[in-house]
Amino acid sequence: MKRILIIEDDPAIRTGLKEAFTTEGYTISEADTGTKGFELAIHNNFDLIVLDLILPGKDGIEICKDLRSGGVKTPVIMVTSRKEEIDKILGLEIGADDYVTKPFSIRELLARVKALIRRSTYEPGDIEEVAFADLKINFKKQEMLKGINTVRLSATEYRILHYFIDHESEVISRDKFLDEVWGYDSYPTTRTVDNYILSLRKKIEDDPANPKHLVTVHKVGYKFVK
Repeated sequence: MKRILIIEDDPAIRTGLKEAFTTEGYTISEADTGTKGFELAIHNNFDLIVLDLILPGKDGIEICKDLRSGGVKTPVIMVTSRKEEIDKILGLEIGADDYVTKPFSIRELLARVKALIRRSTYEPGDIEEVAFADLKINFKKQEMLKGINTVRLSATEYRILHYFIDHESEVISRDKFLDEVWGYDSYPTTRTVDNYILSLRKKIEDDPANPKHLVTVHKVGYKFVK
C-alpha cells in the first residue's frame, strides 16, 4: 500500500486530503507544521509528499531543498495559494516535482499523485551512454549521433529509448509505457505511444518501415533488440 505524507497547517484542507487519499487506498501520515513534517519525511519512507508552501516553522521551500540535499528523492507536490508565476517556477527549481494552486480540484490532484507515484516506480539505473549499430547515445547529455550526424530527440523520446534499453529483449505493452514513462499532464493514449515509436524509428532505424531495433510484437507491444 502506497504511503503519502501531507504537510499542511490548514486543518480543513488536511482533513479533506486525508479523506480523499484514504478513499483511494493510500496510507496517510500528516503534519501541521513544517518542522514536524520535515522530521517525518527525513526519517520515514513515503511514496509521495504533498507539501504546503507556507507553513509554521520550516516553509515548503526550505523543506524541499533540505530533503533533496539530504538525498531524499520522494516525489513532492507543492501546494501554494500564491498566484505569482515565480513561486511556481521556484517550487520546481528547488526540487519539487509538481505543484497545484489553491483552490484546486481534488480529482486533478489525485491524477497528479497517481502519475508521480507511477513514474517514480521506474528508476532508469546507471546507463549514461550506449552504442549499437551506427548509433551513439549519451543520456546524461541528451545527445545522439547516427554515424557522424547529430540527431535531435525530445526529452520524452530519450526517456522511451532509455526504457527500451533498460528492458532489452522484453516485450513491453503500450499500457506499460503509459504507466512508467508518461505523466499525467498530457493524458496520453496508447496511440500516443505508437506515434512516438514511429518517430523514434525514423531517427534510429536505417529502414523505418522494416525496423531492426524497435520491433513490433503483434497485438502485444514492442521490444528493443540491440
